[in-house]
Amino acid sequence: MEITPTIQAEIQTYLKRKGLTMTKFGHTIDLNVGTVSSIVTGNRSISVHQLDSITAGMNLPPDYFYERYIEECIEESPLNWKKISPFLYRCIELGRLDCLQRVVILLLDNPNYLPSLFEVAEKVYKDGYNEAAAYLYKKVAESEKQQHSERLAVCQYRLFQINIGQDRAVNLQAAIEFAPFVDRLDEIEQLDALKDLANVYRSLSMWDKVYEFAHQMGQLGQIQYNLVHNSKRKEAEPRKKLSRPLFVYIVYAELLCANACDAKGDHEQALEHIRGYADLSWVKEKDPDTLYWKRQYQQWAKINTYVNRLMSGDVSVLPDYVEYMAGEKEIFAELLNVIEAANRYNVDVDYILQRFESQIASYQEMPSTDLYTQQFLPLQHARFWYKMAKYSLNKGRYPYGFKCLIDALEKAGTINHVLLIANCAGIFLQFKAHAAPETQAQFQSIYEEVWARNDKKDGFNLSNS
Repeated sequence: MEITPTIQAEIQTYLKRKGLTMTKFGHTIDLNVGTVSSIVTGNRSISVHQLDSITAGMNLPPDYFYERYIEECIEESPLNWKKISPFLYRCIELGRLDCLQRVVILLLDNPNYLPSLFEVAEKVYKDGYNEAAAYLYKKVAESEKQQHSERLAVCQYRLFQINIGQDRAVNLQAAIEFAPFVDRLDEIEQLDALKDLANVYRSLSMWDKVYEFAHQMGQLGQIQYNLVHNSKRKEAEPRKKLSRPLFVYIVYAELLCANACDAKGDHEQALEHIRGYADLSWVKEKDPDTLYWKRQYQQWAKINTYVNRLMSGDVSVLPDYVEYMAGEKEIFAELLNVIEAANRYNVDVDYILQRFESQIASYQEMPSTDLYTQQFLPLQHARFWYKMAKYSLNKGRYPYGFKCLIDALEKAGTINHVLLIANCAGIFLQFKAHAAPETQAQFQSIYEEVWARNDKKDGFNLSNS
């Protein structure tokens, strides 16, 4: 069995092979000769910064010595956080999660290191190292003795945020695991957590859950808003920063509740919630950010009143709705509402589709840039092309209808939406006789691929499609 030389021995061998003095090598790597001499002779503990300088000077990969560093400088020495923490950050930066894990396991033997590991997790999460952050949050959560601690709740919230993406099964599991911890968060952070939970359940079309978490967010937001504007109360500590002005959580709760009621067919109750964010005269702030959001919600209240009436079967609002759409840059949601109403109430909307033909074509692809769009827009895209397919096929426009249907099937497969996949198959069978042989073969091939891929994930039937 070959014996691996120590870091010290390998540096010595390198200097001899290259004919370098410690002074010359020290100048090359910007370390003084005394430091180099102490490291080479073993009289000085080496920091990860010094190790990186030496490794670079030897023209070796930056993590070349990391496993030996753990063995020689961490495992065989008393634990020293000032020495270990920079090494952890470097392991994360270089993607050496195996080294990170070895050191973390050592540290977890002492519960005093939990707060420090949590701080590392928070920093690297903000820096975008999600895989490393997830590992750290998980280990801290597992080691947390106080099950009602805020730190444990934050770990669970971060794991929830990291896990959310386009896969509906993963999103559902993440929401189920996090929900019991939400009320253990700081009350300010609870607002964003409740918003995120409601949005996930909205993307899953689980409307009772949407209503539950949105209602909870609205109540908590109202309590916090009243506290802020209670002149007898002085804030003793600085407040955590919210992602939106405080009043927005109250009105967004009304918007989500309206959305849930509309989806369940309770349009009268939905209209009550729309009125809840139409009148914002109670909002006390006057800053530019507040004024921007007030205008947004008042505009949304106006347009969502049209939507509410349209989904109730009042198609007389279509002309006003279309004129509103004409003045907007982004009309994807509005087009989805139009095509849904057309299918539901057998309304001819050809003139609307022709008017916005260029916008419809541009919606073949849409980038998912944030947590909300990753969850919600892929589902809306799949639903849009499914409903466009249904409308076009019922109109006898078979080539275009089948093209839309194939787009819907592919998008439904990407997000693991089993019910929508099944609906695509159902409408295809209904109109199969009108499909060209090559279209039939293409649909069958994509369907088999999508079903095989998602069957392994044990998909689930959620949503109204």
